[in-house]
Amino acid sequence: MGIKLVIVGGVAGGATAGARARRVSEDAEVIIFERGEYISFANCGLPYYIGNVIKKRDDLLLSTPEEFKERYNIDVRIFSEVMDIDPKEKIVKVKNLHTGEISTEHYDKLILSPGAEPIRPPLEGVDLDRIFHLRNIPDSDRIKKLVDEKKPRNAVVVGGGFIGLEMAENLVDRGVKTTIVEMLNQVMPSLDWEMASIIHNHLREKKVDLELENGVKAFSKADDRIVVSTQNGRQIETDMVLLSVGIRPENRLAKQAGLKIGTTGGIWVDSTMKTSDPHIYAVGDAVEVKDLVTDFSTLTALAGPANKQARIAADNALGRKSIFAGTIGTSVVKVFDMVVASTGTNEKFLKKHDIPYFVSYTHSASHAGYYPGATNISIKLIFSPGKGKVLGAQIIGKKGVDKRIDILATAIRAKMSVFDLEELELAYAPPYSSAKDPVNIAGFVAANILKGDMEIVHGNEIPDLLSQGAVLLDLRTKFELKHAGKIEGALHIPIDELRNRLSELDIEKKYLPFCAVGYRGYLGHRILIQNGFKSKNLSGGFVTYKAAKIQNSSNTSNE
Repeated sequence: MGIKLVIVGGVAGGATAGARARRVSEDAEVIIFERGEYISFANCGLPYYIGNVIKKRDDLLLSTPEEFKERYNIDVRIFSEVMDIDPKEKIVKVKNLHTGEISTEHYDKLILSPGAEPIRPPLEGVDLDRIFHLRNIPDSDRIKKLVDEKKPRNAVVVGGGFIGLEMAENLVDRGVKTTIVEMLNQVMPSLDWEMASIIHNHLREKKVDLELENGVKAFSKADDRIVVSTQNGRQIETDMVLLSVGIRPENRLAKQAGLKIGTTGGIWVDSTMKTSDPHIYAVGDAVEVKDLVTDFSTLTALAGPANKQARIAADNALGRKSIFAGTIGTSVVKVFDMVVASTGTNEKFLKKHDIPYFVSYTHSASHAGYYPGATNISIKLIFSPGKGKVLGAQIIGKKGVDKRIDILATAIRAKMSVFDLEELELAYAPPYSSAKDPVNIAGFVAANILKGDMEIVHGNEIPDLLSQGAVLLDLRTKFELKHAGKIEGALHIPIDELRNRLSELDIEKKYLPFCAVGYRGYLGHRILIQNGFKSKNLSGGFVTYKAAKIQNSSNTSNE
């Protein structure tokens, strides 16, 4: 008989570890303890089941205990909660949640996959009926039953992360008027503010009531409804509340066992996923791992890394040598008609830790503009000074976002630079891309900055430059000014007239040329500096500037 491997928890981490262990060794005895009813389910699909996008509940069930036994010869024990670990004796204490019976199980190697638990803030009234969180299938059953049977008119979603946004979309699609209450000044904290502002404007277009910089103070009842009292004094009456204010690693068992806990609150593991105990491994949302871009410790609640960590932990527990190098946090989420994706680090983090970086914005068509159906893709690229190493990227658009974020995630993993992005040979046909893919264009723009071919200015820097005498120079057409909007006080000279009208400009002044998305601004910048003028191009053009301005106006109007 081989070693005895006990796994605590199922889903992405535990179930994957079990299946991998069996593929590595037919002789190992493998037991999985899962406190819930389901050993493996698609938790990322839960909002879409509530929204009736996924029609059949059984489609969420990836595998049953019986299937695990039949296919992998693994003993899966559901409704079994591991209450305690004795590392010295290598024993786990297990409670049968049906009978209350306590039993013990010996292990040679142990893999912890407890996941993360939703944060339930200690607010007055937080335990009222119709206040939900969404973590598992029973949670989704309760929410869907209410939506199906009670037909709520409105809902409040507390928190604007992945689950909050997905639930807001699916509730709206079910005809439920939805308000998002978020303490931060933005949704999607993985994004920087000016990129998140694009999503804010889209949410408002979809009639979502967005309460930013406004947390919940308390909940109370009014007949059969809930009153959400916010910190700025607003009282929101609603039929249901979804709490999605974040998660924290479930580290209780690890703490009780005396395992080392990392600075983030996650279970400390080395690159083999081994904890501070040589016989215990840990994987998934509960563990602290290395950020590959910054080398900082981080928590990553994503299914992809959890699956990879589970394979690696199983390998090492059974005598193989596998390494988890770290994470870059690549993610993508659908928000109504938009796709939002990010990878690597963001500007907020780099700024907070005084890590030098540059930023560029590009807005490109998802495929060849002459082929029907092209839509805009907005890319924020973050890169290092000097060698231009890609540090992070954020992309928002309607088509082709997932393809581009995966390319940039691969570039980060391979330690590529923006100069490499210029050279990438990517698949092109008019329905799918352009001869110069949006990723190439992002590389061109970033490389131009590093090579000194273009100096840029960001929207938040403009007020200070204007106060110092700089002049905004709008290079768009008259039609664009009329129909797309304008920046008050900007001098207007269309790009095709600029060379012939340089005599109208003051050689002593600094000009800030801009167009819709930045390309004509770049052309104008090159014309100006080669004729002796001082110039800085507005990165991302009017599109990026306008999105942030609309967001500022919306915030002001909400106050």
